[in-house]
Amino acid sequence: RREVAWQKQALPVDALLRLGSPWLAEAPCSMRRALAESETGVIAEFKRRSPSKGWIKENAQAELIPPAYETAGASALSILTDEKFFGGTLRDIRTARPLVNIPILRKDFIIDKYQLLQARIVGADAVLLIAACLTPDECHTLTIQAHELGLEVLLEVHSTSELSYIYKETDMVGVNNRNLGSFVTNIENSFRIAEELKKAIAEIDFQTPPLLVSESGISHPETIRELRSAGFRGFLMGETFMRTDDPGSTLEELIHGI
Repeated sequence: RREVAWQKQALPVDALLRLGSPWLAEAPCSMRRALAESETGVIAEFKRRSPSKGWIKENAQAELIPPAYETAGASALSILTDEKFFGGTLRDIRTARPLVNIPILRKDFIIDKYQLLQARIVGADAVLLIAACLTPDECHTLTIQAHELGLEVLLEVHSTSELSYIYKETDMVGVNNRNLGSFVTNIENSFRIAEELKKAIAEIDFQTPPLLVSESGISHPETIRELRSAGFRGFLMGETFMRTDDPGSTLEELIHGI
């Protein structure tokens, strides 16, 4: 919250808009549609470090890895823009956007409409909203504001207690397999929540039901096949690729196995 307050003071909204952006004149790509129409649904993540693992690939270049992901068959990209904990910046999306034609998710701790505007200006197509750091009302408001800007929303939940954050406007629901308290990752979290998640969605009057995404801890084609059988259509993966010398080739090998 301090970072966002500082950013808004350093570059107020009117000044941010005056900077202009070629992406404001173009309709964002639909991440939901891209995943729904994909045979694999892999969301390949560009990630330099993490709070629990430290540096993964400190000198990773946004002009190289995201295009390599697209060439390898990624359905969408996730790009970390938090600097303190993940070593990313908005420049990474700005750099990658002209080089790829698949949807880009801005992955960050989104708490303010200002960050949505930032995402739209640098060329993101969707944003992550984390239930654990928002109230249901805040999450709903940010979802509406994101849609007003043309952005889709991936709502991240960690347990069945957060299913109340799902609204009829929700585009995608992601189950994070990483426990935010212990940082322990367990893919069983997605399977454990799947049935309750589908029940919660069935109780809401959706024009188009949200697409289900499993996040973190996925490293094998067999796991993706099992998750698809459980109803998931998106699979967010980062460290599996970023820890290798050639993330694009590693992704290509995985997709061949699916």
